[in-house]
Amino acid sequence: MSGHSKWSTIKHKKGKEDAKRGKLFSKLSRYITVAAREGGGNLDMNAALAAAVGKARDFSMPADNIDRAIKRGTGEIAGASYEQITYEGYGPDGVAVIVEVMTDNRNRTAADMRHAFAKYNGNLGTAGSVSWMFDRKGVILVPKKELAEDKIFEMAIEAGAEDINTEDDQYEVVTEPSELMEIKSRLEELGLELASAELTMLPKTPTPLDKEQARRVLRLLDVLEDNDDVQEVYANFDISDDIMEELAGEG
Repeated sequence: MSGHSKWSTIKHKKGKEDAKRGKLFSKLSRYITVAAREGGGNLDMNAALAAAVGKARDFSMPADNIDRAIKRGTGEIAGASYEQITYEGYGPDGVAVIVEVMTDNRNRTAADMRHAFAKYNGNLGTAGSVSWMFDRKGVILVPKKELAEDKIFEMAIEAGAEDINTEDDQYEVVTEPSELMEIKSRLEELGLELASAELTMLPKTPTPLDKEQARRVLRLLDVLEDNDDVQEVYANFDISDDIMEELAGEG
């Protein structure tokens, strides 16, 4: 798992910067709209919507924007019709990549995905070609400064978490997808300050990368994430914290 939490933290910080420019809000709106369309507008009955709204609030998205996105999903107000598509393939050095998009133009997005993978020495695969290498989970990141490991472990398991991993400067609390927001709330009620909480795809067997390999892979992932239609990008890499910090400094 090394490197994944670090990457999540770096992406989270970048997301804060994107939110200031408003760039991130359109992606979050799509995420909320599609979740509401597929599971209804009740956060208590729709775990995906609750996670989407939680993420939007985490990035300080205005409540009115969130409300409009939900209503677009439930059909209460008109809006663009977005289609959710998952692309799978391999990036440089055999790293498995999953890209989740929400688009109003399937042909445009498919062309963008093919171009990005081809340009950065990857190749798109068919549905299911790499998803078997991942598990859908909820992940909550807790800064290490909060409490000692044994206490965090006890609190997380008591709150219903499935597992907890120790990273360099934070703890990674793993949950079942449907229980993410409930466990997040329980940990907050216990007084913990959380770095982030989101649904993700965790690799079953990460692929270790050296600095040059990591640079190649992250270059592709950055390009994919910068695409307006892309919601999330997952990859089964294992990059050391030291290398991740070095590459983050270059960016």
